[in-house]
Amino acid sequence: MLAKPNRLTRGSDYKATVRRGSRCAGTHTVTYVGSVPDEGPARFGFIVSRQVGSAVTRNTVRRRLKAVCAEALPLVRGGASVVIRALPSAATVDYADLRADVVRCLQRKAAA
Repeated sequence: MLAKPNRLTRGSDYKATVRRGSRCAGTHTVTYVGSVPDEGPARFGFIVSRQVGSAVTRNTVRRRLKAVCAEALPLVRGGASVVIRALPSAATVDYADLRADVVRCLQRKAAA
């Protein structure tokens, strides 16, 4: 579980990260990484649309993404804003492949 300081909560933060951040496309996710001028903690947000599946499936995918980001938190530089958009294939992939997809993008775009 991500702590409160490590979560994006405002819609304007999501929008700014997606529009101005650098993009990394994976097989099952699209990761956007933006930098905030202040050197606070890295913050994460998740977008899991109805195309991914039912509410139960979407919540499962969101929980898996949160767990991956909690593990990868030490790899991400301070002040980074990260938004991860799940693609429909994220619903059927196993945890290891989803983790590899997200970690690869985080290492490329948000490494400390």
